[in-house]
Amino acid sequence: MLPREKLKSLVRRHEEVERLLCDPSVLSDMKRLNALNRERTQLVPIVEATGRLDGIERRIREDEEILDDPELGGLARQELGELQVERGALEQELRLLLLPKDPNDEKNTILEIRGGTGGEEAALFAADLFRMYSRYAEKRGWRVEIMSTSEASAGGLKEAIALVTGQRVYSSLKHEGGVHRVQRVPATEAQGRIHTSTATVAVLPEADEVDLTIDEKDLRFDIAASGGPGGQGVNTTNSAVQITHLPTGMIVKCQDERSQIKNKSKALKILRSRLLDIEREKQEALVRDERRGMVKAGDRSEKIRTYNFPQNRLTDHRIGLTLYELDRVIEGDLDQLVNALGAWHQAQLLESDPDGSGPGAGAA
Repeated sequence: MLPREKLKSLVRRHEEVERLLCDPSVLSDMKRLNALNRERTQLVPIVEATGRLDGIERRIREDEEILDDPELGGLARQELGELQVERGALEQELRLLLLPKDPNDEKNTILEIRGGTGGEEAALFAADLFRMYSRYAEKRGWRVEIMSTSEASAGGLKEAIALVTGQRVYSSLKHEGGVHRVQRVPATEAQGRIHTSTATVAVLPEADEVDLTIDEKDLRFDIAASGGPGGQGVNTTNSAVQITHLPTGMIVKCQDERSQIKNKSKALKILRSRLLDIEREKQEALVRDERRGMVKAGDRSEKIRTYNFPQNRLTDHRIGLTLYELDRVIEGDLDQLVNALGAWHQAQLLESDPDGSGPGAGAA
């Protein structure tokens, strides 16, 4: 059963938001204006679907009243069946719309990729993953800004950290976090044997200033010359910035820019997002019993996916999906995976909240 009173409450809230958006005091307060616009964006699909459902139920009542009419009963009975199917589809749509919203879905994302077990082959796989996500971002019209990289000797990546900005980036990438496993014949393998290596992916919502407050006294800044291949000046100037968060011991270093100020800004952005992710994981731990399946699937120690190059096969172990299109996926064609993972996540939420009685969109 749909929570009808909640739907009525959300319709009333939509009317109130529309009124507030015309209020001069709101129009002059950019922060409040943006918050109300975001709320309106969430409420509009619910209100529209509720309106369509009300209309269909009104027509069902009208048809039921004339079922015994000798002239119109047949037509009413035929239309009634069609309307009941349409009502069922709308009720399911509303259940999905009423599912609890992840407040991070609209945020930009810090994407961190690191080579795992497997030495140079793991670093090469990490580079492949970074290229895959960069291609996907390009297809989605997102922007990828490299925050920090550390190259391996064979040309792969020990680590790559990037800020991905665009529409609903975190919503699309949040299920990519975890251990990714590759099975293939490395270029250095003379006997053609298949090796297994891993890389880890972390997907962190970009932290806003209002999300997390960091006390300056909890930070230690160290300045050094940038290392690695830098050409004419990158590795000769004291531009590399290393920040240590004293309470946690977390260390972030940025050296890609020649400007010390830019490196410091990037390092702070990464640190802030990592600390926010720690806080988010603490909050999730409080509701682990309710969301045990989802939390476990997001545990970075879990192997979430296998990329088998000899068989052109990709398997996502969380949802049991196997695609024999690895050549397309590794080139950034991730839509089928992202959509399947999104549907799986919705199914998990529906299982724990089948009638949409949770907080839902627009709830105070």
